[in-house]
Amino acid sequence: MSIPLAVLEHIIDASGVADRIEELLPAGVRRRQLTASTLLAGMMLTLADDRPAHLTRVHQALTALPEADQVRLGVTGEWKHGPHQLTYRQVERTFNLAVTALARDEPDGAPSDALASILDDLLEASIPAEHKDASSSLAADWTDVETWSRPPRHGTRECADPEAHWGHRNSNLPGPRGEMFFGYYLSAATMMREEAGPAVPELARRMDLSSCALDPARALVAVLLRMPAAGIGLGDILDDSGYAYRDAAAWAIPLRQAGAQLVQDLHPNDRGPKGTHHGAIIANGNLYCPATPRPLLELGPLAPAAAPEQVTAHDHQAAELARHKLGRITADDPDGYHRVMCPAVMGKIRCPHRPDSMRLDRARPEILTPPQHPPACCAQQTITVPPEVTAKTRQKHDYPSKEHRRSYSRRTGAERTFSTIKDPATTSIARGWCRLTGVTPLALWIACLLAVRNQRILSAFDARQADAARRAALGLPPKTRKRRRRTLASLAAAPP
Repeated sequence: MSIPLAVLEHIIDASGVADRIEELLPAGVRRRQLTASTLLAGMMLTLADDRPAHLTRVHQALTALPEADQVRLGVTGEWKHGPHQLTYRQVERTFNLAVTALARDEPDGAPSDALASILDDLLEASIPAEHKDASSSLAADWTDVETWSRPPRHGTRECADPEAHWGHRNSNLPGPRGEMFFGYYLSAATMMREEAGPAVPELARRMDLSSCALDPARALVAVLLRMPAAGIGLGDILDDSGYAYRDAAAWAIPLRQAGAQLVQDLHPNDRGPKGTHHGAIIANGNLYCPATPRPLLELGPLAPAAAPEQVTAHDHQAAELARHKLGRITADDPDGYHRVMCPAVMGKIRCPHRPDSMRLDRARPEILTPPQHPPACCAQQTITVPPEVTAKTRQKHDYPSKEHRRSYSRRTGAERTFSTIKDPATTSIARGWCRLTGVTPLALWIACLLAVRNQRILSAFDARQADAARRAALGLPPKTRKRRRRTLASLAAAPP
């Protein structure tokens, strides 16, 4: 889908990144014909037409503009011998100057502070004002970006892209589920609807590109923490076990301190009972009664293809497990401490150690074999929980409850973000899409690509909303998703 030049120019002007790049570029003897603003516009025009990220394509996109736009953007300028049209060498020269100015003095595989700021502002400017506050929930994920350079020969470290590194990616192709690649990790945070809120366009709000030698979770945390500093509040952060398995200080703790609430899938090594605190069992980010049945504590997430009866049974077990949970009665204090209360005192279960709870109706679970020597969680009505307990696994909803499953289902928006920029039918960031090496040029191109992708998502979202409003005005039911009516099994069983 072609995007009007005026829309792309508005994004560049609203972000203010072109002026900041110009300030970093060296002043030559003669004024440069190609400005940073026109260069970015040419890069976005190239990507909007589904062309690869080649500088020759930028030159072609700029010189193919109407004559009035070429004069306005400086593609055609007045020289002493008459009009002069932009050359490819000028495009290459301006781009190289910008990359040099934005790169680190000593490249280490991570974006410089100046580049990171430009990436943030460019993506933020691609989100219209009416959608900026539509949701504070973000779905986080990372994917692979292969470099154009060949990897170094065995036993050496020399190659055309010294910032690239070997990384691991999952594959859906037949054979092994994972494979190695040489390049970078691209992380993105995509806007998702609130749990009980209306639909919002799934726009990429933040990104990071770093070498595979660096941890993508730690790199994305630094990007997300810059959002509250810019006045953008953090809400639900939806992430998979690749983030949740990180050390608490690398992911969970910084985000909680910034005001975010985690909704994440736990790694199999983090699920189930993991020690005790004052006698209470630590499991799945919560504290449970010491007499909680072991099968409930080992309850895992529901399989994606579970039958309806399996879903009902799983949700019943999750609700039963929630009755044995020690309930939080205070918020975290400035040091991260909070207090929780015995479930029998809260009236959720019946326990002989709490005589008042035995008066409750028998519909509630009953502890038949209470501890002979009651620990502190049974002897006291409340206990204090320090910040290091469940710091890594604590999240917004009980894991793996129905509420958690419904909330976590929003995370697939992050995968849809990457699928739109890896679609061979349009733009695919596979090896060869960009033949430049290093973090800085790749990050600039991908930021422009995500900004263009956001405009396509907005157009599709607006079209769906307009169609829904039209159907509602006509009294028609909402449009449903088309489902496959005939299966392969039914076709195979049909007579010839």
